[in-house]
Amino acid sequence: MNFKYLTTLLFVSLFFSCTQNKEVENLEKSKKVFIDELLSKMTLEEKIGQLNLPSLGDFTTGQATNSNIGKKIEQGLVGGLFNIKSVAKIKEVQRVAVEKSRLKIPLLFGMDVVHGYETTFPIPLGTSCSWDMDLIKNMAKMAAKEASADGICWTFSPMVDISRDPRWGRVAESGGEDSYLGSQISRAMVQGYQGNTLADKQTIMSCVKHFALYGAPEAGRDYNTVDMSRGRMFNDYFPPYKAAVDAGVGSIMASFNEIEGIPATGNKWLMTDILRDKWKFNGFVVTDYTGVNEMIDHGMGDLQTVSALALNAGIDMDMVGEGFLTTLKKSIDENKVSINQLDAAVRRILEAKYDLGLFDDPYKYCDEQRAKTEIFTPENRAFAQKVATESFVLLKNDNQVLPLKTTQKVALVGPLADAKENMPGTWSVATDFSKAISLKTTLSEKLGSNLLYAKGSNLDYNQEFEKRVGVFGKSINRDGKTDDVLNNEAIAIAKKSDIILFAIGESAEMSGESSSRSNIEIPQAQKDLLKKLKALNKPIVLVLFTGRPLALTEESQLADAILNVWFPGTEAGPAITEVLYGAVNPSGKLSMTFPRNVGQVPIYYSHKNTGRPLSDEKREKCEFEKFRSNYLDVCNTPLFPFGYGLSYTTFEYSSVKISTTKLSRKESLEVTVDVTNTGDFDGKEVVQLYIRDLVGSVTRPVKELKGFQKVFLKKGEVKTVKFIITEEDLKFYDFNLDFVAESGKFEVFIGTNSDTRNKILFELI
Repeated sequence: MNFKYLTTLLFVSLFFSCTQNKEVENLEKSKKVFIDELLSKMTLEEKIGQLNLPSLGDFTTGQATNSNIGKKIEQGLVGGLFNIKSVAKIKEVQRVAVEKSRLKIPLLFGMDVVHGYETTFPIPLGTSCSWDMDLIKNMAKMAAKEASADGICWTFSPMVDISRDPRWGRVAESGGEDSYLGSQISRAMVQGYQGNTLADKQTIMSCVKHFALYGAPEAGRDYNTVDMSRGRMFNDYFPPYKAAVDAGVGSIMASFNEIEGIPATGNKWLMTDILRDKWKFNGFVVTDYTGVNEMIDHGMGDLQTVSALALNAGIDMDMVGEGFLTTLKKSIDENKVSINQLDAAVRRILEAKYDLGLFDDPYKYCDEQRAKTEIFTPENRAFAQKVATESFVLLKNDNQVLPLKTTQKVALVGPLADAKENMPGTWSVATDFSKAISLKTTLSEKLGSNLLYAKGSNLDYNQEFEKRVGVFGKSINRDGKTDDVLNNEAIAIAKKSDIILFAIGESAEMSGESSSRSNIEIPQAQKDLLKKLKALNKPIVLVLFTGRPLALTEESQLADAILNVWFPGTEAGPAITEVLYGAVNPSGKLSMTFPRNVGQVPIYYSHKNTGRPLSDEKREKCEFEKFRSNYLDVCNTPLFPFGYGLSYTTFEYSSVKISTTKLSRKESLEVTVDVTNTGDFDGKEVVQLYIRDLVGSVTRPVKELKGFQKVFLKKGEVKTVKFIITEEDLKFYDFNLDFVAESGKFEVFIGTNSDTRNKILFELI
């Protein structure tokens, strides 16, 4: 390559770069001019109206104009709506906004597209266990394509709250306990929803939630108080939100909880000092459902006071509560809120509508042909099935009970075996439950007369409890037979079978919002049936349905194999069957620790050491030592650690090497490991890299995830997996909340889960 060619190449590159920058600059100028002009025409009431986000809910076409909200839309008193489904209905409401209101400002239409639209993927906690960011990004991309085809332009997703307490039901919507993995997922989801540009009609605006710290409520009880140090906030809980901001997320939802004594919805330090000033977020912030009004119960004042508090803190849009709509004019008249603060909020909402292309085409997302051809297609369903198989975690497989053989006669039992309405899991608001596929349906098609079925037990002995967790059309359909009759039916078919397949666990709405549990064990009705089946001395495979880590100490002893399938989505039956029969080798790894019992909670791998830690030897042997940090009645170790997951094959790690033991700043070092598939099946392995900072100016975790790679190996194949470590990987927020990497010694661990002891030492100089 000659010098003249290089010079020309550089000139062309600089020319196109400058041209692109100029185009972006011109677009931003055009947007500013447009918004400035629109703002200048708006009355005070119309400005406040843009901040109002009511829920119209489902309605019959033809009612939009005559409804109370329809009249407010005509008056310019609504900025957006959510919970409306279908192009026809959304088009009807949008027509009211752009044809009957004075300024013809289009509406935003939002929905909780949390894990898919009509094609429903596994719950987010499940998909996080795939550890596959391309898969997760494409899942969000497909969800955006379906939702946008049906009129939706805004999703309240992803939920990126870090949580280390499985009692909290909303762990089902999260990416688990780890800030590094959670940040990768957050970034992938935002990129999947929003694509390269919101101008693309197949993308939708993302709303990351819940800002902030919502996943750490006291006692694991939803909406409860959160209290933690700023060091923990910045190091453990803030990173996934920051990752979303860095990825260009268009909006953020405030959390319900308080932070340092001030509810997030009214917390200026959080919403302005951190989010806007420190992180440079330039999108808009929406409250959660009635979040402004709920500050009254927090003890922050009356509706006018808390509404002013929220706007002054940096909140832009009020979901449902209408505190802004009914009180802001008075607060402005009384100088409790400035017109500049109001204008800034309105501008951000109008900018979002501009970026989505709604001013150019208010009906951009109302293409009836797309709605007919791009939703719940065979291609989408096939992809959802693939995502589900990648999310399953094999927790136990003694004596290679799995995969099953089609020649075996199978006894399928359990209340989750034929419960298709529960397969999509919590927060599946756009799902047509009639289209979900149960495990029984698929196994019946596959096995014919080799499948015997009996429900075996109800979900729980308590009928009232079943009613509480059977909401939103997800009843388990309680059987009126006595418990003994149900048990005996299961025992009878089990005796005729070669193997027992027990579909066990929670129902879909035993986790999710307002579904906290103080007892995170399998319901007793199912536990009792498992004990009776164990007495038959037949192999037992548990297909575990759950929205959270459960305490499975007893079940792990009684069962020969446990396949955790979470709630797999609309394609549950085919996905589970594929894995059970070996068409797909399970490769999921836990993104959240499974405790031995609820008394260990919160339990997570990246904990701090105490001044009296239990030795590794005694920890591994589950031995008690007086005057050390341990329990009298249970091991310190979890039942299943973070990053854990088995395969039908086996993997061996060897030849861990490091390129240098001295890492200079601004340089990098390379760590390699040889991974061998030593079993009888092709399979995927998630190779995980952890780092420990041995000495710090503040105490540091015993281990932190800093890298992972999901690799495919044919049986007998060896691959060398490489990781690059730089100074950036060693940074943390110190006591002064400066983001620093301190010189000193570090340990690197590479292995199959967070409990690996495979370590080498290096030093940052």
